[in-house]
Amino acid sequence: MASTSGGRGEDGRPPQMQPVRSLSRRMTRAGTMMIDHPNEDESAIDSELVPSSLASIAPILRVANDIEEDNPRVAYLCRFHAFEKAHRMDPTSSGRGVRQFKTYLLHKLEKEEETTEPMLAKSDPREIQMYYQKFYENNIQDGEGKKTPEEMAKLYQIATVLYDVLKTVVPQARIDEQTRRYAEEVERKKEQYEHYNILPLYAVGAKTAVMELPEIKAAILAVCNVDNLPRPRFHSASTNLDEVDRESGRSFNDILEWLALVFGFQRGNVANQREHLILLLANIDVRKRDLENYVELKPSTVRKLMEKYFKNYRSWCKYLRCESYLRFPPGCNEQQLSLLYIGLYLLIWGEASNVRFMPECLCYIFHNMANEVHGILFGNVYPVTGDTYEAGAPDEEAFLRNVITPIYQVLRKEVRRNKMGKASHSKWRNYDDLNEYFWDKRCFRLKWPMNLKADFFIHTDEISQLPNERHDQVSHGKRKPKTNFVEARTFWNLYRSFDRMWMFLVLSLQTMIIVAWHPSGSILAIFSEDVFRNVLTIFITSAFLNLLQATLDLILSFGAWKSLKFSQIMRYITKFLMAAMWAIMLPITYTKSVQHPTGLIKFFSNWVGSWLHQSLYDYAIALYVLPNILAAVFFLLPPLRRIMERSNMRIVTFIMWWAQPKLYIGRGMHEEMFALFKYTFFWVMLLLSKLAFSYYVEILPLINPTKMIWDMHVRNYKWHEFFPNATHNIGVIISIWGPIVLVYFMDTQIWYAIFSTLFGGIYGAFSHLGEIRTLGMLRSRFKFVPSAFCTKLTPLPLGHAKRKHLDETVDEEDIARFSQMWNKFILTMRDEDLISDRERDLLLVPSSSGDVSVVQWPPFLLASKIPIALDMAKDFKGKEDVDLFKKIKSEYYMHYAVVEAYETVRDIIYGLLQDESDKRIVREICYEVDISIQQHRFLSEFRMTGMPLLSDKLEKFLKILLSDYEEDETYKSQIINVLQDIIEIITQDVMVNGHEILERAHLQSGGIESDKKEQRFEKIDLRLTQNISWREKVVRLLLLVTVKESAINIPQSLEARRRMTFFANSLFMNMPDAPRVRDMLSFSVLTPYYKEDVLYSEEELNKENEDGITILFYLQRIYPEEWSNYCERINDVKRNLSEKDKAEQLRQWVSYRGQTLSRTVRGMMYYRVALELQCFQEYTGENATNGGGYLPSESNEDDQKAFCDRARALADLKFTYVVSCQVYGNQKKSSESRDRSCYNNILQLMLKYPSLRVAYIDEREETINGKSQKVFYSVLLKGCDKLDEEIYRIKLPGPPTEIGEGKPENQNHAIIFTRGEALQTIDMNQDNYFEESFKMRNVLQEFDEGRRGKRNPTILGLREHIFTGSVSSLAWFMSNQETSFVTIGQRVLANPLRVRFHYGHPDIFDRIFHITRGGISKASKIINLSEDIFAGYNSTLRGGYITHHEYIQAGKGRDVGMNQISFFEAKVANGNGEQTLSRDVYRLGRRFDFYRMLSFYFTTVGFYFSSMITVLTVYVFLYGRLYLVLSGLEKEILQSAVVHQSKALEEALAAQSVFQLGFLMVLPMVMEIGLEKGFRTALGDFIIMQLQLASVFFTFQLGTKAHYFGRTILHGGSKYRATGRGFVVFHAKFAENYRLYSRSHFVKGLELVILLIVYQVYGSSYRSSSLYIYITFSMWFLVTSWLFAPFIFNPSGFEWQKTVDDWTDWKRWMGNRGGIGIVLDKSWESWWDIEQEHLKHTNLRGRVLEILLALRFLLYQYGIVYHLNISHRHTTFLVYGLSWAVLLAVLLVLKMVSMGRRKFGTDFQVMFRILKALLFLGFLSVMTVLFVVCGLTIADLFASILAFLPTGWALLLIGQALRSVFKGLGFWDSIKELGRAYEYIMGLLIFTPIAVLSWFPFVSEFQTRLLFNQAFSRGLQISMILAGKKDKETPSTK
Repeated sequence: MASTSGGRGEDGRPPQMQPVRSLSRRMTRAGTMMIDHPNEDESAIDSELVPSSLASIAPILRVANDIEEDNPRVAYLCRFHAFEKAHRMDPTSSGRGVRQFKTYLLHKLEKEEETTEPMLAKSDPREIQMYYQKFYENNIQDGEGKKTPEEMAKLYQIATVLYDVLKTVVPQARIDEQTRRYAEEVERKKEQYEHYNILPLYAVGAKTAVMELPEIKAAILAVCNVDNLPRPRFHSASTNLDEVDRESGRSFNDILEWLALVFGFQRGNVANQREHLILLLANIDVRKRDLENYVELKPSTVRKLMEKYFKNYRSWCKYLRCESYLRFPPGCNEQQLSLLYIGLYLLIWGEASNVRFMPECLCYIFHNMANEVHGILFGNVYPVTGDTYEAGAPDEEAFLRNVITPIYQVLRKEVRRNKMGKASHSKWRNYDDLNEYFWDKRCFRLKWPMNLKADFFIHTDEISQLPNERHDQVSHGKRKPKTNFVEARTFWNLYRSFDRMWMFLVLSLQTMIIVAWHPSGSILAIFSEDVFRNVLTIFITSAFLNLLQATLDLILSFGAWKSLKFSQIMRYITKFLMAAMWAIMLPITYTKSVQHPTGLIKFFSNWVGSWLHQSLYDYAIALYVLPNILAAVFFLLPPLRRIMERSNMRIVTFIMWWAQPKLYIGRGMHEEMFALFKYTFFWVMLLLSKLAFSYYVEILPLINPTKMIWDMHVRNYKWHEFFPNATHNIGVIISIWGPIVLVYFMDTQIWYAIFSTLFGGIYGAFSHLGEIRTLGMLRSRFKFVPSAFCTKLTPLPLGHAKRKHLDETVDEEDIARFSQMWNKFILTMRDEDLISDRERDLLLVPSSSGDVSVVQWPPFLLASKIPIALDMAKDFKGKEDVDLFKKIKSEYYMHYAVVEAYETVRDIIYGLLQDESDKRIVREICYEVDISIQQHRFLSEFRMTGMPLLSDKLEKFLKILLSDYEEDETYKSQIINVLQDIIEIITQDVMVNGHEILERAHLQSGGIESDKKEQRFEKIDLRLTQNISWREKVVRLLLLVTVKESAINIPQSLEARRRMTFFANSLFMNMPDAPRVRDMLSFSVLTPYYKEDVLYSEEELNKENEDGITILFYLQRIYPEEWSNYCERINDVKRNLSEKDKAEQLRQWVSYRGQTLSRTVRGMMYYRVALELQCFQEYTGENATNGGGYLPSESNEDDQKAFCDRARALADLKFTYVVSCQVYGNQKKSSESRDRSCYNNILQLMLKYPSLRVAYIDEREETINGKSQKVFYSVLLKGCDKLDEEIYRIKLPGPPTEIGEGKPENQNHAIIFTRGEALQTIDMNQDNYFEESFKMRNVLQEFDEGRRGKRNPTILGLREHIFTGSVSSLAWFMSNQETSFVTIGQRVLANPLRVRFHYGHPDIFDRIFHITRGGISKASKIINLSEDIFAGYNSTLRGGYITHHEYIQAGKGRDVGMNQISFFEAKVANGNGEQTLSRDVYRLGRRFDFYRMLSFYFTTVGFYFSSMITVLTVYVFLYGRLYLVLSGLEKEILQSAVVHQSKALEEALAAQSVFQLGFLMVLPMVMEIGLEKGFRTALGDFIIMQLQLASVFFTFQLGTKAHYFGRTILHGGSKYRATGRGFVVFHAKFAENYRLYSRSHFVKGLELVILLIVYQVYGSSYRSSSLYIYITFSMWFLVTSWLFAPFIFNPSGFEWQKTVDDWTDWKRWMGNRGGIGIVLDKSWESWWDIEQEHLKHTNLRGRVLEILLALRFLLYQYGIVYHLNISHRHTTFLVYGLSWAVLLAVLLVLKMVSMGRRKFGTDFQVMFRILKALLFLGFLSVMTVLFVVCGLTIADLFASILAFLPTGWALLLIGQALRSVFKGLGFWDSIKELGRAYEYIMGLLIFTPIAVLSWFPFVSEFQTRLLFNQAFSRGLQISMILAGKKDKETPSTK
């Protein structure tokens, strides 16, 4: 290396490099960083793989890579500088990955030192100076004003880095003057050229279109107005004058920079929020504004924004009764001050990190900071002390350090108490608890600046200190109380939250039983005195239920008492005392009043006259119901209730104190009168139906049997009866009534399914859904589509009146505007390979509409019309023209086809001809045709018989015109020949007088030889054949002439048909009018991404599964049409694709059919395409010169470019797309190939879509106070050149995703980078379509004020199309189920029920409303597992309003395999279990009015609770029967002469149980399919679904829901379950299915099997088998579904070889020992331990419940032993005692054997064998004695197994619940072995039927047909897929 500055070693290296180099010689991992990624561009790697602790050298390495080609030596110097800097930063290489990186870089430098030489000079110092000067002059000097701000930013970045390198290479004194001058110029201007997001705010030079928009200029002017803002003063501790000058000289250009100087906001945050604020102001201001003289913002713009941003803050101030600090002193600049306040809020929000989930905490921070702003501007002294304000923050992290970090640390410490979701919710404070601290005036005790010793910050639990945390963060003591609410894990929450519903159901049941008990059984019996008096006892029941409610409130809120106000505690206690008083008083007064019976008539007629004679009970009732009467009055007057609840007046608060606890949210959630009427009507009708059904079907039939059983006296018990003298057979009555009562409580859910189906269907029909559902319907209504499109989807041109209705007259302007959008739609479908090239041509609307006198419809409408018209004309027998024309015109499109074909043929031939006389002949022929038509002599002048011949020649002529030719002469002669033939046919064969025309032409040509006739039509213009629009015309004409068959099946793809019909149908639905692009609301789309697939790699496409099937092969079979379309596109010669491009296209084709990020991004980017097209249409509409509304292609290129730039600028203004790739930074640096692949694919997406933004959490190691610490940043990136470019970087207080659930935290960190007034949340498995994107501006108008009176929606719900339905029958079931939920289900929820929330679908949020109220999801660990729905809860509780719209849809993928679906169902059931415990559900349940509360319950947690009750009913029924059968009571009752009617009660139950199972799911599905595809299709689909065992599937999922919902509420253990979104074409092993479903389904299924067997065996002697089958049919169906559904729906589940492999695998798994580090799928022991995880962390109540539930298994043994022959009908308790002795003896023997095996197995082999022999002999002798002496029978042996198996299981369950006790006693190993034995038994029982069925090959065939019927019906080869008989030769793009 040539001479450089500084002291260096002999070889020119700095001294510090020497030891590193010597070290590197010994390192074995040298260069490993490159080996991992051989396929990638090496140069790109080193700059992107920089370890996080050396992040600042990455730009230097990037510059080195950029200039490598230009000057390798300077690139080497840059890398050398990077190495030196890295060594200075971390001399010991202690950071993660630093040593490897330095070693790699050193090796590269060694190589480059030898291979590179200076190019411009002899020495390195001179070389770099000359290169720097050259770079500056060639790029920066010449580029000013010519290059884009983006390019200039990069050049300035390179220049800055180069100068830094130059300074290290060249001594300061030797830098020449010119270099120094250039460097100063770069330093001065570089801030103007920073990388920007949307607005290049400070860029000079070449202007970008977006900065030229007047609205942007006006917004910038407002934000940069810093007049009268005082320069902040900085108190510097330093005495250094330069430093003091620097401190005081910090300037500011806009109000946000001023705020940053005052409060210390980060630079990245300021830049981000500056752009955010400017875009918001510009978008709001430009609406409906004249663009002439547009200089400044309207005053109303800032006022409107203030109103939106501070509505919550003002409400908070009013609630806390404190003064709002949004103050505007007289004479101030109101706009400037308003923008200061908005800017301050945005800056606080932008840096708040996790505190963004705490909106009122943000209000508190803003409140104090706004006060400071006011003080600085107007007061400058503290109001109390008189001290001056300390203006100016010390640095840009002051706000983060002093305000956000302390609050974040409180959150972080609380979350550690959560113990990764294991601790009870009541043990730690979540986001809600900490936010609700600020709902109380006590929050002002925190003071300002915040006192870190205040109660809020003092943490009161000792927590293990992490090494990098400050020491003052830990203190001791008791934990802090919860705030306002405690999430207690108990089922009582359901009663506590929905007490009014349970009360209603219980009181109704009581009333019905009392009325039915009357001998008449008539409902009118209520009017008789005694019945009415008895009915009045419901008030006593009500009092006790109220007491229960008050007690629950008191107990469950106890953990929050310390945080409650005294008035709230008093309210709880008073409510309890009042309830207790009524519960005592009403029964006492009732007993007194029995002596004064009064009937209903007497009761009312004498009320006034003899009130003194009324009983005390009547007065007590009157007093008791008074509050309910008042509540009913308020219910009927919602506005009054709303005003009272929202009022903060002390008198109103005092009055409302009793009615509801004072809370900040959930006040005044009452709907207007009409909405109230609608959902009240819905529920009144539903409840009447339900109660009538319950009365006549469930209750009345049971009354007589009950009365008889009540009076019977049973003496003959079959077992030891503890209460033989008990009267009335209470046990029997409970057994009979138990299931019926449960069904009564559950069947409202069924009635809801019926009513929501009816109402949803009617509402959908009125919304015009499904009016166009087939291609036939589309064709018949296509003539209205253009005008509908222009009415709905394009804004009205100025001065045009709105069309009231659609008429048949077609406007050419409409067609022109429609054709642009329609053609783009068709072309996107072609790009997506949904249609072929031919289909594309048939579907396009021609753009050259000016040439033809009629409207040119797409050819698919006109197909076959010309051939039919020709046949019609040829065979026409009439003489009159009118008849023929009438016939042609009778078919709407035929007339258009004929006229267009005629005129196009004329134009094509006329255009080709050059000779004037030839043209004259054509003109004459056409004149003859026209005049004969006018004079009605067409048929007499023309012979129709010649037409077919003419048609054939014309077809040949058009084909020649379109053919590819090599020689001009040959081509020309072919055209001339056919053209001459055509003219000859016309003149000779078709025209009667055609020869006259030729003769006239001959005469007119004058003195030319007679053979000229033969040489006519020889001069033709071949240049025309190259004209694109002319060729389009020829293609279209050829299609019209040649397509003989009707295009009834165009397009073939079902997906393309669906999209076309839905789009056309949506144009006739009600939607807001489209605004102009400038007037529309701006919006963002946000997608959270973690580690899912982005784009499948070639390796993944061709990776074979165990059957030899690749994803590519599978998709080729599933989507055959799309594959052939793809091949056609790829092999198109015109495209000329390279092999590399084809491979990339193939990856995309597969990825766009999966659930990948690339599919989602492609879909969302259609919004931008649609916006640009809309701008184009508006521009051409305003400047239309040619009537058609097109930008003429002749317009010069500058105009075109200016227009495109303007369209892009407007699209930038209106739309932003941010993907939050949380771990992108880690993926970038990872050595895992999958992570690197994800990073590369995301980078490629950014480069492909320049407006795509990626946000991620960057984790860096930084040295703070000499210690290395992890620091976290939110970073926003965009694609730039070949790499990503950082735009904003905002430091975070700590790792954000540690605090809450992953997805909401991922959304929250990126939400600050979104823009606009609306925000659409899109998940990773969604898709979008171009034609739907076109409607986005219409949807956004739904937010517009004035559309719905005063109330604007806060969330717009959109429907979805489930695109995974075609994969398998399971996917089809799920798709149908999900489709019915996202359409008919949500339609009813939104209207009339008004309880739609947010379900993670493509909903659009009112962005400003939600960012000021806690964000678009809630994130507390575990409790907010279903984070999306909580956004809906939060929105509703805070006064929001959620709607649902079905004229637009997005795509969504669903889980497609059995196990994936079960994971998903488990996740949702877990989420619902957690919701049940949450404060949101409690508040909504209590604050909604009665009917809205019912809607809320039955559509959220109630649905899951009802599923659980459905399962519970089966248990209660069977255990009741078990009790009756084993005790002998059933026999006694059935055989008694009195009770023959008891069949009635069996029938009631049996009917109900069949009714409940599959019915719930299928009804809404059938209605929705009926609406959208026709009821015949719906019926067909329903039958096919049943044949494909849909009922089995849904019954199985019922078990999943019930299990996980119940377990979550009992024990917790919820967790996010990643379901995996891949293609399921693999076989799940038996062991995997067993692990998944063992506890949720198999154990329960086998328990029910034993119950059913015992019931059958012990009751068969006196019961008819038909009755047994009748009663238990649905239960056997449930059992079968639960035990075998996973195997029925498992691909290749019954294939013999797979079954054998599964058995081997299962045995291996069962036998493997567990231990630390052994995963659950490798060993049964590991799995068994994890399966009990929930019991390790459950509370005492959970354990006790578990033990109590386990005791049910002891009933079998107790009952069965008395039925054994050996017991000789003895019923003494001794028999039961002896059975336990036998059981314990058996267990003891087994224990001895297992211990013997362990103890004597190796050393005392003989001893062990002798022991086993003795035991065996002993067993034989005991059995012999029992058989011979005691009378034991074989039947007894089987009965004993039935008796003892459940008992063993009970012991096992109790052992698991008391794990620690048994471990202490040393019995745990025995319990584990017992568990293993049971698993073996269960596995064998389930596996045996599968093995037997696998013997028969036809079973496997049948199963494949069943699983993949969808595919079969479309002629696919799934059986081939599963058999793996793949055609190996098929190349990927054949």
